[in-house]
Amino acid sequence: MHDIPAPSFRPAGQGITGVLLAGGQGSRMGGVDKGLVELAGRPMAAHALERLAPQVDELIINANQNLAAWQGFGYPVFGDDIGGFAGPLAGLHAALTRARHPLVATAPCDSPFLPTDLVARLAAALHAADAQLAVAKTFDQPHPVFCLCRRELADHLGAFLAGGGRKIDRWYGSLKVVEVSFDDEEAAFRNINTRDELADAAKDLPARHG
Repeated sequence: MHDIPAPSFRPAGQGITGVLLAGGQGSRMGGVDKGLVELAGRPMAAHALERLAPQVDELIINANQNLAAWQGFGYPVFGDDIGGFAGPLAGLHAALTRARHPLVATAPCDSPFLPTDLVARLAAALHAADAQLAVAKTFDQPHPVFCLCRRELADHLGAFLAGGGRKIDRWYGSLKVVEVSFDDEEAAFRNINTRDELADAAKDLPARHG
Protein backbone atom coordinates (compact mmCIF):
# COMPACT_ATOMS: atom_id res chain seq x y z
CA MET A 1 0.00 0.00 0.00
CA HIS A 2 1.08 3.55 -0.65
CA ASP A 3 0.77 6.46 1.74
CA ILE A 4 0.62 9.83 0.04
CA PRO A 5 -0.33 13.32 1.21
CA ALA A 6 -3.99 14.11 0.56
CA PRO A 7 -4.73 17.24 -1.48
CA SER A 8 -7.84 19.12 -0.44
CA PHE A 9 -9.51 19.32 -3.85
CA ARG A 10 -11.87 16.99 -5.68
CA PRO A 11 -11.06 16.19 -9.32
CA ALA A 12 -13.69 17.58 -11.66
CA GLY A 13 -16.09 15.39 -13.59
CA GLN A 14 -16.01 12.42 -11.22
CA GLY A 15 -19.48 11.41 -10.06
CA ILE A 16 -19.52 9.86 -6.59
CA THR A 17 -22.15 7.82 -4.78
CA GLY A 18 -21.96 8.01 -1.00
CA VAL A 19 -23.15 5.11 1.14
CA LEU A 20 -23.84 5.21 4.85
CA LEU A 21 -23.05 1.80 6.30
CA ALA A 22 -25.71 0.96 8.87
CA GLY A 23 -26.08 -2.77 8.35
CA GLY A 24 -24.59 -4.03 11.63
CA GLN A 25 -26.31 -5.45 14.67
CA GLY A 26 -24.95 -2.97 17.23
CA SER A 27 -23.92 -5.80 19.54
CA ARG A 28 -21.70 -3.61 21.72
CA MET A 29 -24.62 -1.26 22.36
CA GLY A 30 -27.03 -3.95 23.48
CA GLY A 31 -28.14 -5.09 20.04
CA VAL A 32 -29.82 -1.80 19.11
CA ASP A 33 -29.58 -0.19 15.68
CA LYS A 34 -26.75 2.21 16.52
CA GLY A 35 -27.44 4.80 13.89
CA LEU A 36 -30.95 5.34 15.23
CA VAL A 37 -29.81 5.96 18.81
CA GLU A 38 -30.26 9.61 19.75
CA LEU A 39 -27.21 11.83 20.04
CA ALA A 40 -27.75 15.46 21.03
CA GLY A 41 -31.47 15.15 20.28
CA ARG A 42 -31.19 13.53 16.85
CA PRO A 43 -30.43 10.03 15.59
CA MET A 44 -26.68 9.48 15.47
CA ALA A 45 -26.91 8.74 11.75
CA ALA A 46 -28.43 12.17 11.11
CA HIS A 47 -25.15 13.79 12.15
CA ALA A 48 -23.14 11.53 9.84
CA LEU A 49 -25.54 12.05 6.93
CA GLU A 50 -25.39 15.81 7.42
CA ARG A 51 -21.63 15.71 6.93
CA LEU A 52 -21.51 13.16 4.13
CA ALA A 53 -24.36 14.36 1.90
CA PRO A 54 -22.72 17.61 0.67
CA GLN A 55 -19.62 15.67 -0.39
CA VAL A 56 -21.30 13.29 -2.87
CA ASP A 57 -23.59 13.36 -5.90
CA GLU A 58 -25.92 10.63 -4.64
CA LEU A 59 -26.46 9.23 -1.16
CA ILE A 60 -27.79 5.78 -0.27
CA ILE A 61 -28.11 3.88 3.01
CA ASN A 62 -27.23 0.25 3.71
CA ALA A 63 -29.39 -1.12 6.54
CA ASN A 64 -30.63 -4.60 7.42
CA GLN A 65 -33.27 -3.84 10.03
CA ASN A 66 -35.75 -1.08 10.94
CA LEU A 67 -36.02 -0.20 7.27
CA ALA A 68 -38.98 2.14 7.72
CA ALA A 69 -37.00 4.24 10.20
CA TRP A 70 -34.05 4.43 7.84
CA GLN A 71 -36.28 5.39 4.93
CA GLY A 72 -37.39 8.32 7.07
CA PHE A 73 -34.08 10.05 6.37
CA GLY A 74 -35.20 10.54 2.79
CA TYR A 75 -32.54 8.50 0.98
CA PRO A 76 -32.82 5.13 -0.80
CA VAL A 77 -32.33 2.23 1.61
CA PHE A 78 -31.14 -1.27 0.71
CA GLY A 79 -30.03 -4.35 2.63
CA ASP A 80 -27.12 -6.72 2.11
CA ASP A 81 -27.48 -9.18 -0.75
CA ILE A 82 -25.73 -11.72 1.48
CA GLY A 83 -27.66 -12.78 4.58
CA GLY A 84 -26.49 -13.13 8.16
CA PHE A 85 -25.09 -9.66 8.88
CA ALA A 86 -21.91 -10.44 6.91
CA GLY A 87 -20.19 -7.16 7.79
CA PRO A 88 -19.27 -3.90 6.04
CA LEU A 89 -17.95 -5.61 2.91
CA ALA A 90 -21.43 -7.00 2.28
CA GLY A 91 -22.82 -3.48 2.56
CA LEU A 92 -20.16 -2.14 0.21
CA HIS A 93 -20.88 -4.87 -2.31
CA ALA A 94 -24.60 -4.11 -2.26
CA ALA A 95 -23.79 -0.42 -2.75
CA LEU A 96 -21.46 -1.09 -5.67
CA THR A 97 -24.23 -2.95 -7.49
CA ARG A 98 -26.70 -0.08 -6.94
CA ALA A 99 -24.55 3.05 -7.30
CA ARG A 100 -25.34 5.36 -10.20
CA HIS A 101 -21.80 6.80 -10.27
CA PRO A 102 -18.41 5.23 -11.04
CA LEU A 103 -16.95 5.99 -7.61
CA VAL A 104 -18.43 4.92 -4.27
CA ALA A 105 -17.52 6.49 -0.91
CA THR A 106 -18.39 4.81 2.39
CA ALA A 107 -18.78 6.01 5.95
CA PRO A 108 -20.27 4.28 9.01
CA CYS A 109 -23.42 5.45 10.76
CA ASP A 110 -21.67 5.60 14.15
CA SER A 111 -19.14 8.32 13.22
CA PRO A 112 -20.97 11.63 13.73
CA PHE A 113 -17.77 13.71 13.47
CA LEU A 114 -16.58 12.40 10.09
CA PRO A 115 -14.41 14.85 8.10
CA THR A 116 -16.24 17.31 5.88
CA ASP A 117 -13.42 16.97 3.33
CA LEU A 118 -13.26 13.17 3.50
CA VAL A 119 -14.42 12.44 -0.04
CA ALA A 120 -12.41 15.21 -1.70
CA ARG A 121 -9.16 14.01 -0.17
CA LEU A 122 -9.84 10.35 -0.89
CA ALA A 123 -10.77 11.15 -4.50
CA ALA A 124 -7.67 13.25 -5.11
CA ALA A 125 -5.43 10.52 -3.74
CA LEU A 126 -7.23 7.77 -5.68
CA HIS A 127 -6.64 9.56 -8.96
CA ALA A 128 -3.10 10.65 -8.16
CA ALA A 129 -2.10 7.04 -7.43
CA ASP A 130 -4.31 5.54 -10.17
CA ALA A 131 -5.53 3.21 -7.43
CA GLN A 132 -8.60 0.99 -7.25
CA LEU A 133 -9.42 2.01 -3.69
CA ALA A 134 -8.45 4.82 -1.31
CA VAL A 135 -8.72 4.38 2.45
CA ALA A 136 -8.39 6.92 5.25
CA LYS A 137 -5.59 6.55 7.77
CA THR A 138 -4.58 8.45 10.91
CA PHE A 139 -0.96 7.87 11.89
CA ASP A 140 -0.55 4.06 11.99
CA GLN A 141 -4.28 3.34 12.13
CA PRO A 142 -6.17 2.66 8.88
CA HIS A 143 -9.94 3.25 8.88
CA PRO A 144 -11.19 0.76 6.28
CA VAL A 145 -14.87 1.69 6.52
CA PHE A 146 -13.93 5.19 5.35
CA CYS A 147 -13.01 4.46 1.76
CA LEU A 148 -13.52 5.43 -1.84
CA CYS A 149 -13.52 2.68 -4.45
CA ARG A 150 -14.34 2.09 -8.06
CA ARG A 151 -17.79 0.68 -8.84
CA GLU A 152 -16.17 -1.75 -11.29
CA LEU A 153 -14.92 -3.76 -8.28
CA ALA A 154 -18.44 -5.12 -7.65
CA ASP A 155 -17.81 -8.49 -9.32
CA HIS A 156 -14.40 -8.88 -7.71
CA LEU A 157 -15.84 -8.21 -4.26
CA GLY A 158 -18.83 -10.43 -4.97
CA ALA A 159 -16.52 -13.34 -5.75
CA PHE A 160 -14.53 -12.71 -2.57
CA LEU A 161 -17.70 -12.78 -0.48
CA ALA A 162 -19.07 -15.82 -2.28
CA GLY A 163 -15.87 -17.64 -1.36
CA GLY A 164 -16.47 -16.93 2.31
CA GLY A 165 -14.25 -13.86 2.61
CA ARG A 166 -15.31 -11.32 5.22
CA LYS A 167 -12.13 -9.53 6.36
CA ILE A 168 -11.70 -6.09 4.87
CA ASP A 169 -7.90 -6.10 5.07
CA ARG A 170 -7.73 -9.42 3.23
CA TRP A 171 -9.81 -8.07 0.35
CA TYR A 172 -7.80 -4.84 0.27
CA GLY A 173 -4.66 -6.93 0.00
CA SER A 174 -5.73 -8.09 -3.46
CA LEU A 175 -6.17 -4.53 -4.78
CA LYS A 176 -4.10 -1.48 -5.61
CA VAL A 177 -4.86 0.60 -2.52
CA VAL A 178 -3.70 4.06 -1.52
CA GLU A 179 -3.77 5.05 2.16
CA VAL A 180 -4.63 8.70 2.66
CA SER A 181 -3.27 10.54 5.67
CA PHE A 182 -5.78 12.34 7.87
CA ASP A 183 -3.38 12.90 10.77
CA ASP A 184 -4.69 16.47 11.01
CA GLU A 185 -8.24 15.20 11.64
CA GLU A 186 -7.71 12.22 13.92
CA ALA A 187 -10.65 13.06 16.20
CA ALA A 188 -13.03 13.12 13.22
CA PHE A 189 -12.82 9.33 12.94
CA ARG A 190 -14.11 8.74 16.42
CA ASN A 191 -16.91 6.18 16.40
CA ILE A 192 -19.57 5.43 18.99
CA ASN A 193 -19.90 1.82 20.15
CA THR A 194 -21.09 2.02 23.75
CA ARG A 195 -23.47 4.06 25.87
CA ASP A 196 -20.51 5.69 27.65
CA GLU A 197 -19.03 6.78 24.32
CA LEU A 198 -22.44 8.12 23.34
CA ALA A 199 -22.59 10.25 26.49
CA ASP A 200 -19.09 11.60 25.87
CA ALA A 201 -19.92 12.43 22.25
CA ALA A 202 -23.04 14.33 23.31
CA LYS A 203 -20.82 16.65 25.34
CA ASP A 204 -18.56 17.36 22.38
CA LEU A 205 -21.07 17.60 19.54
CA PRO A 206 -22.55 21.06 20.24
CA ALA A 207 -19.05 22.59 20.27
CA ARG A 208 -18.15 20.86 17.00
CA HIS A 209 -21.28 22.09 15.26
CA GLY A 210 -20.97 25.57 16.66
